[in-house]
Amino acid sequence: MLVRPSEHDIRDVYKLLIGAVVPRPIGFISTTSRDGIRNLAPYSFFNAVCQNPPVVLFSSGIRAAAPGNPNERRKDSLRNVQETGEFVVNIVSEDFAEAMNAASGDYPFDVDEFEVSGLTPVRSELVTPCRVKEARVSMECKLMQTVMISDRPGGACLVIGEVVLLHVDDDIVDNYRIDPGKLRAIGRMGGNTYTRTSDRFDLARPKV
Repeated sequence: MLVRPSEHDIRDVYKLLIGAVVPRPIGFISTTSRDGIRNLAPYSFFNAVCQNPPVVLFSSGIRAAAPGNPNERRKDSLRNVQETGEFVVNIVSEDFAEAMNAASGDYPFDVDEFEVSGLTPVRSELVTPCRVKEARVSMECKLMQTVMISDRPGGACLVIGEVVLLHVDDDIVDNYRIDPGKLRAIGRMGGNTYTRTSDRFDLARPKV
């Protein structure tokens, strides 16, 4: 099978892309609008990208129109980050996977996904958006830049942020190493499928 994206329905190409690039870590992004409305949404186009300074990014899709606002094509997370310059990344563990999924709906801008999901907002230290109490790791971030990859429906904008404060549950960490068996993070596969991180193996890097 050879697929030239320009010759196929972009939705079919998308299915191949998310089915091949697996598993994808999930950044559960909490933001606050400039009017103080909380937002919480999961993004599986997410990763860490720099050590010094510590930097993470997530990719927010561009849609045809926002619910109830045909002139707004940004998702709420992107809109909030661009207007306030702050966000929090919360790492999703198995025990609140369903609550995370409840927050993933395309709700109107004035809906608080903390309330929808039943997850607990906790005041952050250095940024305005709340972190998720149930998350064993949360990262308070300051926006460095956004990069618009494509502003067409189905396009995306990269959100790049510096981690200015990490919250790590003392019970899952030893000498700065997080125990994956205690974190129990989940990842995203294609379609509606997720994966656990319980089946692991070690490979030592070659010494050259």
